[in-house]
Amino acid sequence: MKVKKNKKDKTGKMQVIHDKLISLKESPLYEYRTSNNYFPVIGEGSLDARIVFVGEAPGRNEAKTGKPFCGTAGKVLDKLLNHVGLSREKIYITNIVKDRPPENRDPTPKEIEVYGPLLDKQFEIIKPKVVVALGRYAMGYIMTKFGLGDALEPIGKAHGKIYKAKNLDVITLYHPCVAVYNPHNLPNLLKDFEVLKKYIK
Repeated sequence: MKVKKNKKDKTGKMQVIHDKLISLKESPLYEYRTSNNYFPVIGEGSLDARIVFVGEAPGRNEAKTGKPFCGTAGKVLDKLLNHVGLSREKIYITNIVKDRPPENRDPTPKEIEVYGPLLDKQFEIIKPKVVVALGRYAMGYIMTKFGLGDALEPIGKAHGKIYKAKNLDVITLYHPCVAVYNPHNLPNLLKDFEVLKKYIK
């Protein structure tokens, strides 16, 4: 009964975040979302996940469906997860910025500032042992949040590394979209993902 109650509590807390996200008028992306009939993308997966993946922001397919990583980059991510024996059901996937920026541009500091606290609350609910930052914006936010700001370096040097924070490990990886833009990058992504094998039970 305790497990069921715990799951219900987590689901309720995540719903609170979702409700706040829906009416987040202080977001610079709120008007863009509502005028295009897009959905915010809170995230998806197990609320008891040991591993949480954090991307940067939803793309067009994600904004149309409300589901994270469901477009071309999502297909690459599925291939990477499969390579190390992970399924989406066992992990949680989200983004820092939870609304689509116009033309899939990079998130701005202001957008990261507005959506960051919602991601922080998701970490508090799920309590992961490993946080995987996909891309440089996710890496910058997550490493700073978990007290690893002094260890920050360009993603070209940081990809595939494990950083030890106080209560969890942070892993920095390239965003799957780099293999969309250039398929020759896929072998490097597959190799980097193998760092996750030690965390899979």
